[in-house]
Amino acid sequence: MIKGILSLLIALGITVSLHSAQQPNIVVVFIDDMGWGDFSCFGNTEATTPNIDAMADEGLRFHQFYVASPICSPSRVAISTGQYPQRWQITSYLARRKGNNDRGVAHWLDPKAPMLSRFLKQAGYATGHFGKWHMGGQRDITNAPQITAYGFDESLTNFEGLGAKLLPLTEEPGEDGEIVKGRIWEDAERLGEPVEWMLRCEITGGFVDRALGFIDKAQEQKKPFFINLWPDDVHTPLFPAVDNWRDTKRGLYCAVLEEMDAQLGPLFDRLKEDPELRDNTIVFICSDNGPEIDCGSAGPYRGLKATLFEAGVRSPLIVWAPGMTAKSAAGSINDESIVSSMDIVPSLLKLTGIKQPRNVSFDGQELLDTFLGKGSKSHSGPLYFRRPPDRKDFRNLLNLPDLAMRDGKWKLLLDYDGSRPMLYNLDKDPGESKNLAKQHPERVQRMVEAALKWNASMPKDAGDPDYDVN
Repeated sequence: MIKGILSLLIALGITVSLHSAQQPNIVVVFIDDMGWGDFSCFGNTEATTPNIDAMADEGLRFHQFYVASPICSPSRVAISTGQYPQRWQITSYLARRKGNNDRGVAHWLDPKAPMLSRFLKQAGYATGHFGKWHMGGQRDITNAPQITAYGFDESLTNFEGLGAKLLPLTEEPGEDGEIVKGRIWEDAERLGEPVEWMLRCEITGGFVDRALGFIDKAQEQKKPFFINLWPDDVHTPLFPAVDNWRDTKRGLYCAVLEEMDAQLGPLFDRLKEDPELRDNTIVFICSDNGPEIDCGSAGPYRGLKATLFEAGVRSPLIVWAPGMTAKSAAGSINDESIVSSMDIVPSLLKLTGIKQPRNVSFDGQELLDTFLGKGSKSHSGPLYFRRPPDRKDFRNLLNLPDLAMRDGKWKLLLDYDGSRPMLYNLDKDPGESKNLAKQHPERVQRMVEAALKWNASMPKDAGDPDYDVN
């Protein structure tokens, strides 16, 4: 009854505020450049992530969760809007004006995009973004919309967004035991104030502190809250604490990973131990894309970030919601359901009783029961992917495929003209090692046609040979 009345009021454009006991709180932890196999609960034996693992022990782990792009900015657009980022002309990381123009990408996400944050704010939620943004307002892009223009009451970001920010001081071991100090992105001060400089190895904790204060305020106002907690860990450059320094790039990465986990601990503890929050909060924990070379681990999967192989687009996902999750599913692994980051937006609208706006069509699907362990339904139909326009070659990987498609157990990779098809049965070959295209010509033809049709329906970028620079 309450949800029905709420949906009617929202449809009429009336802002509604309900006590947090009636509407769930939402936290999205979106980690930067982390591999599928980097949580210790996903198999990492080189580093431990006890705070994240404790959330998994009470929640669900999803082994077939996909982000919409193998690189940060478009992946962030998709989890925020429930739509393919190609629709908004964001298909690679946002950079300087010339670089964006050369690659055929927008300078920032259009504020008219269907943001989950805005839907929730209109429904009476307190909304806060704490961490990396990277959907506009970076480098020489000084006239992008403020983060608060996208439906957030408060924001605190790094050098890739406009508004209040934390910027990194660095320390690393030097010769003769001295500590070499430095600063990164000094010129980012012009992208918004106030600015606080703090050690790079402590910045995730800075975002967490701000999020905890935001929760305090929401509880005082008796509002449900939505928080993006988006660390720029574990992205390079890697600067763990000096007394935790390692000798290899992978070692430095694991040190930063462990420090990030420790700094997320106070947030998770607050949600678990506060009786007003524990049974009325849902938390999603995942990565924006796959790992950088020699840093994160993708477990059994092939590729790196920026590639359409599984390592680039398959992310670990933990969903924690002890008051909403099926009791029998707590602590379990879902290795059956194929789900996408785009499915999170429509699923959360269902959870909060917010009716989907009539003028919005999501590419994601409502899979709330799956996320809560009450079912195992997968995303219906194919998931499509397009490589970043500037990543035909990446690191040691050359002549990478342009498009990809996941349809059930089958994964197809191909070029823009339909050539070089690579077909994999992921049920039997999750590492994409055996190309079955020649054995299944009819299936390949159907999938190639579908992938090309999808790509033709999306705005082109400069990676496509048919892109019109004018």
